Amino acid sequence: MESQITNRESKIRRVAVVGAGTMGHGIAQVAAMAGYQTRLTDASAAALTAAMSRIASNLTGAVNRSKITQEDADAATARIVTAADLAAAVSDADLVIEAVAESLGVKEKLFQQLDAAVSDTAILATNTSSLSVTRIANATRRPARVVGMHFFNPVHIMKLVEVIAHEQSDPAVVAAAREAAGRMGKTTILARDTPGFASSRLGVVLGLEAMRMVEQGVASAADIDTAMELGYGHPMGPLRLTDLVGLDVRLDIAEYLHRELRDPKFEPPRILRDKVQRGELGKKTKRGFYEW
Repeated sequence: MESQITNRESKIRRVAVVGAGTMGHGIAQVAAMAGYQTRLTDASAAALTAAMSRIASNLTGAVNRSKITQEDADAATARIVTAADLAAAVSDADLVIEAVAESLGVKEKLFQQLDAAVSDTAILATNTSSLSVTRIANATRRPARVVGMHFFNPVHIMKLVEVIAHEQSDPAVVAAAREAAGRMGKTTILARDTPGFASSRLGVVLGLEAMRMVEQGVASAADIDTAMELGYGHPMGPLRLTDLVGLDVRLDIAEYLHRELRDPKFEPPRILRDKVQRGELGKKTKRGFYEW
């Protein structure tokens, strides 16, 4: 019986991505490149237009670097359909991946809507980097079919997807999520549903300590990042990564982990709060720990 369920779950043909921002457009791109018929939906028509432009730019860059052929790029583009109407975008999807704001309330409300719009056999995945997958799943009538799929930015380059299983997760659904991520060219790890999972819990600690070092005048942001890149082999330093993720996003995650884990190492440093207060949110505002 278990193998029959697994076979059924593995028949993912259509993927819907909800949210066309930084993460969503990248997830849609890798899903389409993997051969999935892909729908990208967002309430903002401007966000959908911008997402398709960024996907086109990414694919053109890959062609120019001889990573893919022009035929591959054209075929991937043709597999992506944008839609402003949420219900229409997800109604026949086998896998729905949510990539909206990192807010528990926002995600719970969205998953209630998805629950009413998708088929009984659809898998619902949240791209949360730290929030409770259990609480998101419990916003639906099908918690066993909800799983975490935490992609990393930029999605078309980063090779990891952290799959998060909660206590009610159907093992076949978890396996199907890992299989889908693998088809998208990603390596998966499996984490239990605890605050921050495996990757964010470690990554946030490193980033916050790097911020404290800047605050204390230990070294410049650039030199701290260089130390981690050349001394420890990190592809990108923690402060440049924070600028890419968004300082406001990092602050929200740190506050959530500090509240949930009650551990002082997750308390956001003053420099982070001050920068967010001034609107220095990283690359998206052209200023964070770096000038962009």
